[in-house]
Amino acid sequence: MKNLLLITTLCLLCFSCKTEQKKQNKYEDEVEVRDPEPSSNTEKPKISTTAEAIAYANGFQNWNKVTAIKFTFNVDRDTIHSERSWSWKPKENMVTMTSEKDTITYNRSKIDSISQKADQGFINDKYWLLAPFNLVWDKKSFASKHYVKSIAPISGNEMQKLTIVYKNEGGYTPGDAYDFYFEGDFIIKEWVFRQKNAPEPSLITSWEDYEYYDGIKIAKTHKRNEGDWKLHFTNIEVVTE
Repeated sequence: MKNLLLITTLCLLCFSCKTEQKKQNKYEDEVEVRDPEPSSNTEKPKISTTAEAIAYANGFQNWNKVTAIKFTFNVDRDTIHSERSWSWKPKENMVTMTSEKDTITYNRSKIDSISQKADQGFINDKYWLLAPFNLVWDKKSFASKHYVKSIAPISGNEMQKLTIVYKNEGGYTPGDAYDFYFEGDFIIKEWVFRQKNAPEPSLITSWEDYEYYDGIKIAKTHKRNEGDWKLHFTNIEVVTE
């Protein structure tokens, strides 16, 4: 599942650990136990894992109100630009993809040979948009480990790291791994994608330009650690009940 097109796009196209902060939080076996503040006025959720903490820091408690989400996925590599737009109605499981070549509408519960390629693109693009939420949606599909102290690959800053490794079964790209870097607010600052859980990174990007959309916090821009490459979202619209 997740990022089938991460490698394709390559071709195509913590918490600060200050002494005073450490005294305010509890550590057990190198795992920080701390609840983030909800990103809205809704009741504070009960959080039991680091993955959930990241999801709720980005407004996951508001997801059940979402009836539709629309966005355009853009990749700029040197002078090459590519994009495709999506309209997703999660409660109905309906997806519409619009690209330069065509428009396809399908139900994700009825994938066929025509819609499969579009769905692979949707899973990739939606994962980039809502990776914090996928940490909850996919929780039965991966193993994870939380490191209280780790060095972020782009900034070189000391942050926390959550590593997840997907099972070698199911989805479009089984066995892939991700390293999420974040501080005490549980907002992702950088990440590493490692295809098939390889020890070396396949892709490293920033997470920046965050903005709220009806309580859903989204990073609109991702830049590679090297080269002229940027993945970004435009035309984001979140429709709620």
